Amino acid sequence: MSKLEVHQFICLSDNYGYLIHDSDNDLTAAIDAPEAGPINKALEEKGWKLNHILNTHHHFDHSGGNVELKEKWGCTIVGSKDDAERIPGIDVEVGDGDSFEFGSHTAQVYDLSGHTRGHIVFYFAEDDVLFSGDALFALGCGRLFEGTPQQMWTNLQKLIDLPDATLVYCAHEYTQANAAFALSVEPENEQLQARAKEIDVLRAEGKPTVPSTMKLERATNPFLRASSPQLQANVSLTGAELVDVFAETRRLKDNF
Repeated sequence: MSKLEVHQFICLSDNYGYLIHDSDNDLTAAIDAPEAGPINKALEEKGWKLNHILNTHHHFDHSGGNVELKEKWGCTIVGSKDDAERIPGIDVEVGDGDSFEFGSHTAQVYDLSGHTRGHIVFYFAEDDVLFSGDALFALGCGRLFEGTPQQMWTNLQKLIDLPDATLVYCAHEYTQANAAFALSVEPENEQLQARAKEIDVLRAEGKPTVPSTMKLERATNPFLRASSPQLQANVSLTGAELVDVFAETRRLKDNF
C-alpha cells in the first residue's frame, strides 16, 4: 500500500487547504473546503479528480466551498452526524468511534466538540496523520464557541496519547501568535522557547509552521499541558483540577 499523499496550500487569508491522495486507487479528498478556487487550482496542478470532502465542522471557512465543489466534481461530502444540518451538501454522516474508508486508507473519526458542536477530526493511524480542523492547533486549540471547558478538555484527551510521530495538520496558520501566548503562561519551557524562535524564522521566510507533531505539541502546547507545574503556577492554579487549569488557560488566551 502506498503512503497517503498530502498536498497543502493556502486558502482565504490564513486557512490551509489539504488534498489527500490514494495513488493505488486514484482517489482524492479535500479536508474541509474553505473556498473552491484554490482547491480546484490545486487539483488541476496535481492532475487529480475530487472524490470526497471530509468536513471537520460547519464554519463557513471550512465548508463554504462544499456546494460549488460538489456541483463540479460530484464528490461525496462526509461530516458529523451531530451537526449534519449545518454541513452543506452532506452525504455521509459519521461520529465518534466511526471509521471512514478512503481507498486503501482508514480514517478514524473522533468527536472533538468544544469549538463547535459536532466538531470531528480525522486520524489516519497507518499514515501517522491527523487532520485536526480547529480543535487542536499548532500551540493552540479552538475558541470555545459552542462547548464547555470540561467538554473540550475531555475530548482533547482522545488525542493526547497518539504516537509521537503523528503529523498534526491543523486548519490555520496561527502558530506565531499562539507561541507568543504560550510563552506568557510557560516562559520557562526551554523546548517552547526554541520552538518559538524556529517559528519566527519560518514566518519571516514565508514558510508554513504546519504540520506539527504530537510529540512537539505535548511538549509545548499549553492546552495539552495543564499538568505542568510551571503553567499551573503562572495561571495561579497550582494543584488545581486539570480541567480548571485548562479553562483558565483558555480564558487567558481569549483575552490575550
